[in-house]
Amino acid sequence: MSRFVNAVVALGAFFFLAGGAWAFFWPHSFYSTVATFPPFNLHLFHDAGAFQLGIGAALTAALFTRDALIVGLAGGAAGAVVHAISHVVDRNLGGNPSDPWTLSGLALLLVVATILRYRQQRNSSRKA
Repeated sequence: MSRFVNAVVALGAFFFLAGGAWAFFWPHSFYSTVATFPPFNLHLFHDAGAFQLGIGAALTAALFTRDALIVGLAGGAAGAVVHAISHVVDRNLGGNPSDPWTLSGLALLLVVATILRYRQQRNSSRKA
């Protein structure tokens, strides 16, 4: 991959990881600085942060592997894990009582699939 493309991927990864962490961990600051569209909704910012972190994770994975399935799974897994956490943390704000369990199950499946695909790719590289 060219240096330019790698630099853009790294910049994008940093942007989404930093913005996602900011929205997830400091939602009031993110709202008052970046997204001043009323009304403030804590869970919405947690979700936005979760999915930005997932995009950042996918871009980060793309810096280390060219396997599209690993990149997609890593991004999906990261976003799903943080999204599940947001539903656990915000369970008193609404939603369905089953959301934390359902979303945690999906996150677990994506994490397992990511690990399995990584191992499969690593083993086939060793044989080649």
